[in-house]
Amino acid sequence: MAGSQSTSLCIAVCEAGGIGSIPCAMLTPQAVREQIATIRAATKAPFNINFFTHVLPPDDAAAEARWMQRLAPYFAEAGIDPATISPAPPRLPFGEAMVDVVEEMRPPIVSFHFGLPAPRLLERVRATGAKILSSATTVNEARWLGERGVDAIIAQGVEAGGHRGMFLSDDLDAQPGLFALVPQIVDAVDVPVIAAGGIADARGVAAAFALGASAVQIGTAYLLTPQATTSPLHRAAIKNARDDATRLTNLYTGRPARSLLTRFMREQGPINPLAPLFPQATNAAVPLRTAFEARGSNDFSPLWSGEAGALAREEDAGALTQRLWNETRALMTQQAARF
Repeated sequence: MAGSQSTSLCIAVCEAGGIGSIPCAMLTPQAVREQIATIRAATKAPFNINFFTHVLPPDDAAAEARWMQRLAPYFAEAGIDPATISPAPPRLPFGEAMVDVVEEMRPPIVSFHFGLPAPRLLERVRATGAKILSSATTVNEARWLGERGVDAIIAQGVEAGGHRGMFLSDDLDAQPGLFALVPQIVDAVDVPVIAAGGIADARGVAAAFALGASAVQIGTAYLLTPQATTSPLHRAAIKNARDDATRLTNLYTGRPARSLLTRFMREQGPINPLAPLFPQATNAAVPLRTAFEARGSNDFSPLWSGEAGALAREEDAGALTQRLWNETRALMTQQAARF
C-alpha cells in the first residue's frame, strides 16, 4: 500500500496480533533501513517488508510522446507545460542494493509482488532466515512460486485493490475471483495459502478459512484508520464507495491496478493500450494528480481500493485487527455449532 501507509500502521497491526507490512517499492535503501529500525524500536512482533520484482521496460520515447500528446488537453486544463515535466521518482525492482539491506537488517518476513527476484538474489534473502512470500493471481503462478521454494503463497483474487501481482500472463480476462482461486491453489501447492482481495470483515475472513486459506491479507479496510497516510481525497472516496465503484486501470502506472473510478479512467480507459509500460506511465500521471489535487479534485488521483471498499470503517488499526480476529472466531464457532 505504497503511498497510504508508513511505520505507524505496521506497528499498530503488529501490536494487535497481526503481521504488519511496509511497502518498499518506492523507498530508498536508507529509508527501508530507517523504517525497519523504527518498527523494531516499537514492537517485538514479526513484520513483513514488501518489494516489487518487475522488469524495467526499455525506454520508448515515441510511446511517451504519443501518450503526452493524447493527454495534452488535460495538461492545458491544469496549466502545465509538458516540456517542464520531470520524470517521476523511479519504482525500481528488488536488486543488489535492497538485498544488501535485507542481509543487514534481517527482517523476519520478506514478500514480493510480480513474481520473485533473480535466483541469486532470492537465495541471499533465504540465507538470512527470512520467510519468503509472493503473490499469485492464477494456479499456474502459484505452482511456479511453489517450485521455487516460497514459504507461503498469497492468492490475490481479482477483487483486490492496487496492482495485480500477475507475472506469467497479461490476460486480465483470465484472472479468477478470490473464492474460486483459493481452493484451487490450496489443492495445487504444499505450502500455506494467504487469501487476499475483497476481504474487509469477519465474514470474508471466515469464508477464506473455510476454503482452505491459512491466513488472510487485508488492505483496503485499513485505509480509513488514523494510522494510514491515506489522503483526505482518497478517504472521502472510500467512504462513498459502492460495490460497483472500482475498475482495473493501467493509466496511473502502466500496469493493471484496481482503483475507484475517476474522471481520468472514464475518459481514457480504464485500460488504454497507449499508456506507457510500468512504471513509465507515472511520468504523465503524477503531475496531473498533483495539479488537480491542489484544486481539491481527485479526477486524476489513483484511488486504490478493493471491491469491498464500502465495508471499510473509520477505526483505529489495532482495534480493527483485534475486532476482525475476535468476530471471525465467534462467527466460525457459530457456524461449527450449526453443523
